[in-house]
Amino acid sequence: MSFRDLRETVYRGHLDLAASGLVMGTFGNVSAVDRSAGIFVIKPSGVPYDALTPEHMVAVSLETGEAISSRYRPSSDTPTHLELYRGFDCGAVVHTHSAYATTLAQARMPVRCMGTTHADHFRGDIPVTRSLTRAEVEQEYERNTGLVIVETFRDLRLDPAAVSAALVANHGPFTWGPDATRALEKARVLEYVAQLDWRARIVAPDAPRPDDWLVNKHYGRKHGPRAYYGQP
Repeated sequence: MSFRDLRETVYRGHLDLAASGLVMGTFGNVSAVDRSAGIFVIKPSGVPYDALTPEHMVAVSLETGEAISSRYRPSSDTPTHLELYRGFDCGAVVHTHSAYATTLAQARMPVRCMGTTHADHFRGDIPVTRSLTRAEVEQEYERNTGLVIVETFRDLRLDPAAVSAALVANHGPFTWGPDATRALEKARVLEYVAQLDWRARIVAPDAPRPDDWLVNKHYGRKHGPRAYYGQP
């Protein structure tokens, strides 16, 4: 993908994000990576969505984390995206402050996999990170936000391809995928299943979890070498 195409992809990703209802104001961001070129592209900091153009999109070095040939300052969340690209094999990252997922993040609660709707998209709970320490917040806060997501997946031995989302404690959700379209779709689904879990916690706080074989079956129908959902 050319640099021009990458900027256009990320620009259109932000338009789709704004139209999704998952963000308000200038909250949230989309980025996409070109690993062969050693860059990813993200929106500039603080620019309203309706004022963005492809030319606003900022290229950032995967090696240094510095903006490349741009008069715009990249999103303040850029170091978080950088650490996710370094830690996970993904092509795009989406960050929102969507209401239900953020509610659970602020409560420091995972989005539980309570049924097949969730299992169709995520193979298990969406984890919530530990809280950052004072030192982690005061020094390199955004970078440490990315690092704590990677740490959480490592400690829980989670596959970031099978559970392609995380809640950052007291902050909000991040999702990722092979490209911007699919990373944004994960953000939409995450918000929906977070709403389902929030309601389930109210209706039946002690409701039993689904069996692992049901979760695995539904996830496997759509993902992996034995997937059979949809058209070939």
